[in-house]
Amino acid sequence: MDYNVLGKSILDNIGGEENIQEFYHCATRLRFILNDPKKADKKKVETLKGVISVVESGGQFQVVIGNKVKDLYNVMTQDLNISTETAAAGKSQNKISPLNRLIDLLSGTFAPAFGLLAGSGLLKGIILLATFVGLQPDSGAYLILSAAADSLFYFLPIILAISAARKFKTDQFLAVVLAGALLHPTIVEALNSGQAVNFFGIPVILANYSSSVIPILFSVWILSKVEPFVKRFLHESIQTFIAPMICLVIMVPLTLIVVGPIATYVGNALADGYLLIYKLSPIISGIIIGALWQVFVIFGLHWAFIPIMINNIANLGSDTLMAMCTPAVVAQAGAALGVFLRSRDKQFKSLSFSAFITGLFGVTEPAIYGVNLRLKKPFIMGVISGAVGGAIIGAAGSRSTIFGTLSFVTFPAYFGKGFAAYAFSYFFSLVLACVLTYFFGGVKEFEAEDTIAATDEANIISPVAGELLPLEKVADETFSSGAMGEGFAVRPTSGKIVAPIEGEITMVFPTGHALGIRNSQGFEVLIHIGIDTVSMKGEGFVKHVSEGDQIKQGDLLIDFDPEIIKKAGLDPTVIVVFTNRESYKNVANLSSFNQSINEGSEIATLTL
Repeated sequence: MDYNVLGKSILDNIGGEENIQEFYHCATRLRFILNDPKKADKKKVETLKGVISVVESGGQFQVVIGNKVKDLYNVMTQDLNISTETAAAGKSQNKISPLNRLIDLLSGTFAPAFGLLAGSGLLKGIILLATFVGLQPDSGAYLILSAAADSLFYFLPIILAISAARKFKTDQFLAVVLAGALLHPTIVEALNSGQAVNFFGIPVILANYSSSVIPILFSVWILSKVEPFVKRFLHESIQTFIAPMICLVIMVPLTLIVVGPIATYVGNALADGYLLIYKLSPIISGIIIGALWQVFVIFGLHWAFIPIMINNIANLGSDTLMAMCTPAVVAQAGAALGVFLRSRDKQFKSLSFSAFITGLFGVTEPAIYGVNLRLKKPFIMGVISGAVGGAIIGAAGSRSTIFGTLSFVTFPAYFGKGFAAYAFSYFFSLVLACVLTYFFGGVKEFEAEDTIAATDEANIISPVAGELLPLEKVADETFSSGAMGEGFAVRPTSGKIVAPIEGEITMVFPTGHALGIRNSQGFEVLIHIGIDTVSMKGEGFVKHVSEGDQIKQGDLLIDFDPEIIKKAGLDPTVIVVFTNRESYKNVANLSSFNQSINEGSEIATLTL
């Protein structure tokens, strides 16, 4: 795949770089915050080869790519020089609600590190598994591999400080030093020894900040307010070194004395609150999470739960929420497997099987967007199966001791209470979703409809009365060369333009000399009245439609005067071009040329 071409096409269809306020990626998606979301053409982006789907949620324009998203992101930021934050950010017309701002904050903070979080969790699971087949906990191999797996979680505040600083638009290196102070060996030693610490007489309540989430997020947010305030009172010549010093002197004590303890209490309250809800009814909790987790993923709401999972492990030593999410993930993979077993289409079988494999590793976007939502019923079967599996896990109290991917590789993380139920639920949800999809997933009906759709046709009528001409006789190389697509032309004998197909008006030039139509099957038709008539600035043209209007075949679109065009020394030939060649196989039954026709006469047939 040519990522330069794909990246450029995505950029062109979201309004260009000037429309990007922020740009980053997670495990499977490019995530844009756009200054004006109305400038993005969601339908066109979805048709691009390499794009699985497009989701607009949480104030973000999310382009689902799959496992290769990082490669595309690198090409777009390096080869295409797209900035992750543009100068146009201050001109945003994108009004984001407080909830969407929170979701954007969490996704923007965790998404850049999510692959590393999942990979480290995966490695911890493999190490646990290896101890059951001979790896000794006192061996050098165990020591080194554990350090590799635990490093991210121990220094998690530092990792989050980097992405949080980017979101809050403050100095990343200053944020990292602030996080490092929370984990400094002397602070950790004082905490472990029970030493009383005060700052110029002010008592300091020490806490364990390794693996913590909330304290550093609060601290970096406050830093983003303090830094510009400090710089306001310093001359530019000394800002570079004096501002960081003052910020550190203010922020490190403030974090250890005030922000850290308060944020720690908030974290404990979140953990206690989750436990309270969970204990009210573990089974109902499991049903809700098992059924809705993938729905949360679709709308990007799942990021709100990631800090809770990490916070539970840091404060409680284990997490039940992650366990209840697993059946939802594997059920969508099982639904994709059911599609694979039921489908007779080779290409669709290949797509569904690869989606099943990636789903087993905890990445469900290919299964959701490429297969299950496309057929609709398999997604519902996955939701039902996830709810059943979640209920089993909730009833058993299954829990994870590490944060990692929701996949079969991290099974060792669930050893302990409820592990047998967790393992049973995993495979039961997978098999149940597969069986339900095989029998009730509507795969055959979908493929039958798809086959019918594959033979869909669009009959094209002449938009104007006159003499029919082949495109190659048009006195404009852009059209006559076929560069714009196949089509025909008419030397008009009247000034009435009617719709050649039924559909939606996708574009109308302000001058009225050209417009575009797209029907429900994806056929796109461009009507261009005259050659170089844009220079007339609308003189002699009367528009009867606007962009977004739904029109029927034969509806009046534009009135124009061929004689006014001729008096201006221009050619009034009306050109009709079928622009999106990828949406049709061929143009058939094109009427013979050099004949007089009336508007409404059938000219050609487009076939999918």
